[in-house]
Amino acid sequence: MAALCRWRHRFKRTCILYSFVRNLSRKYDYDLVVIGGGSGGLACSKEAAQLGKNVAVLDYVNPSPKGTKWGLGGTCVNVGCIPKKLMHQSALLGVAVKDAQKFGWSIPSPVAHDWQAMAQAVQNYVRSLNWGHRVQLQDKKVKYLNLKGSFVDEHTIRGVSASGKETVLTAENIVIATGGRPRYPTNVPGALEHGISSDDIFWLKESPGKTLVVGASYVALECAGFLTGIGLDTSIMVRSIPLRGFDQQMAHLVTDYMESYGTKFIWKCVPKKVEKLQTGGLRVTWMDLDTGREDGDTFDTMLWAIGRAPETKALGLEKIGVVVNRESGKVIVSANDATSVPHIYALGDASEDRPELTPTAIKAGKLLARRLFDKASELMNYDNVPTTVFTPLEYGCVGLSEEEAVRRHGEDNIEVFHAFYKPLEFTVAGRDSSQCYIKVVCLQDGDQRILGLHFTGPSAGEVTQGFALGIQCGATYSHLMATVGIHPTCAEEITKLHITKRSGLDATVTGC
Repeated sequence: MAALCRWRHRFKRTCILYSFVRNLSRKYDYDLVVIGGGSGGLACSKEAAQLGKNVAVLDYVNPSPKGTKWGLGGTCVNVGCIPKKLMHQSALLGVAVKDAQKFGWSIPSPVAHDWQAMAQAVQNYVRSLNWGHRVQLQDKKVKYLNLKGSFVDEHTIRGVSASGKETVLTAENIVIATGGRPRYPTNVPGALEHGISSDDIFWLKESPGKTLVVGASYVALECAGFLTGIGLDTSIMVRSIPLRGFDQQMAHLVTDYMESYGTKFIWKCVPKKVEKLQTGGLRVTWMDLDTGREDGDTFDTMLWAIGRAPETKALGLEKIGVVVNRESGKVIVSANDATSVPHIYALGDASEDRPELTPTAIKAGKLLARRLFDKASELMNYDNVPTTVFTPLEYGCVGLSEEEAVRRHGEDNIEVFHAFYKPLEFTVAGRDSSQCYIKVVCLQDGDQRILGLHFTGPSAGEVTQGFALGIQCGATYSHLMATVGIHPTCAEEITKLHITKRSGLDATVTGC
């Protein structure tokens, strides 16, 4: 122990001396060091390298509490968007198989899903992306270091490898892009020991079986949706409201559809304890928040999806003066992504008041590199960012929710055009379309500028992406009415909206 303490003292003294000498000469190892190899960090590093700068990326994944680990690419590639969408597609194909029989296809029965086959295919694809990112960094001459980074001073990073070997790097500019990881409750006995998270679900070798998902975020609903879709007995426990921060009318259409689709909801309840049974399953006890009564059930798997925390605690930000929101743990940044310390910036999920979305992190990373190294001035615009929740009935949106539009402009100053419609694909298949709905929120006066668009239905992301361009360009209701729809599509129904909520008329689409 004494030898270890002496070694650490010598290392610290070496770092201080190295920092002192470097400050005298003002020479750095790199023009830019990025801590974090996720979407934002990779985009920023590659853009800087394209501009001729000497760049390094530090990326290190701490295994989840269950021991799950993965490669370069961050949350989206490994435990987020990519595997989620692929497993969602698997569930949609299951529905398509059922629909196919109505369209004349002879499908041998029974149809069964093979978790191992799906998981292996998804995991192999993710590994190919890990390799692809490493090749891209090499091609663009970005130095990739599989090291866990932390600050020594405002220009010096200490990197630690899996074996404990330490490396010191200096940089003129440093970007924090460490992303976030799933939260676990601290007041539920057995939660950490017996539960998994979205860090684990996509890497399971065996089917999770009967599953309880705790939480009502988009992560919770998406995971529960594809688990139900591949035939697993799945329940969601919701403490308060679904899809907090999204339009609540749309959120409840999503959960209503999921209930009709087979997902069970345990509303207004919170888990109290999780116990491992001798039979191998889990006994989960929960409390009803309205009555105070306790209830419970047994499950094979319990998935926590109660939110995410930024990976900032181990960076040593406090010693160099980077200001962090104490409650959220996120780095406070200005409009140009600068922290409270000159030459240190933060991107993506690790930064405060930024949407936790891959495309925004990518674009923000590129723009930051251009501002730093190409004399550019463009800032990331976080208004009218489109997104989609990939639940069994997909929900796409861009702009303000109806609640937020009312809060900002007043109820009398907005007009909501809406319609319930039936996708043509649902007709022959005999599928319920009760929750297929479109809502466009506009200002009441003037040219009725569109404030928000919301869509539940097939391929919601593909539909929303196109309309997002128009809304970003200041589209109005008149523009929408002047747009010719593509027939027969679900998207064309947006161009035919004419019933307002204020009118109280039936908003069900009845024909052309």
